[in-house]
Amino acid sequence: MLVFSAITPHPPILIPTIGKENLDKITKTKEAMEQLAEDLYALQPDTIVMISPHGLVQTDTFTIQISDKYYGEFQNFGDLETKFEFNPDISFINKIKIRAELKNLPVQLVNESFIDHGTLVPLYYLAQNLPNVKIVPIAYSLLNYQDHFEFGKYLKRVIGRSNKRIALIASGDLSHCLSKDAPAKYCPKGEVFDKQVIGLLKEKKCGELMMIDKELAEEAQECGLRSILTLAGALDEINCEPQVLSYEAPFGVGYLVMNFKII
Repeated sequence: MLVFSAITPHPPILIPTIGKENLDKITKTKEAMEQLAEDLYALQPDTIVMISPHGLVQTDTFTIQISDKYYGEFQNFGDLETKFEFNPDISFINKIKIRAELKNLPVQLVNESFIDHGTLVPLYYLAQNLPNVKIVPIAYSLLNYQDHFEFGKYLKRVIGRSNKRIALIASGDLSHCLSKDAPAKYCPKGEVFDKQVIGLLKEKKCGELMMIDKELAEEAQECGLRSILTLAGALDEINCEPQVLSYEAPFGVGYLVMNFKII
């Protein structure tokens, strides 16, 4: 059963050994992630399903990593010490894959133990006090918005048939062009995109996320919309209470932390 659902950002500077003094500039995001972790801990999930934009993304299929153990680190970001190890939920991964084949849905299992920072950064907070929790790392695809929404609805059905307590997390940053210091060239459309996405989520208009203009999303240089669309599909017709825990963009990238409390 689905017991927890949320949207998280994934900037590596949220990791204290990487962010250091810059961590003070995203205090709202850090505190929101800590609050999210407390909320998740209270629900004691068996499994965390992560949807990431930085995994093994393929053009026409959703990818699920499968391995005896998952490993992660932040050496590419200058942290040579922080290391992660997680256990997979093999049985749940197999259920996703087997039922996807029956439905002719594009889902591929890839034997890969190393997990990306889009998965690791949220788990640094969310799994810190859940040593026995299992992980299902999913990479979204380059299929269209509706395909991601429908894949989310499919995940909801598979989760609903499970007797495990499952959390579903959409990892993704919003616009990357919100200021002149942003990673992408400044574009005023970035603010328009972020406001539109957050507004629809707050109003629980999950289906309308599929109507977001593709050119607007491209100009906003986002990386989280397909993750969010997958979560939105899973939450469609589920009674939940959207809560924006934080939104800020001190480095020109929109960081949204949002909890959807299942009622």
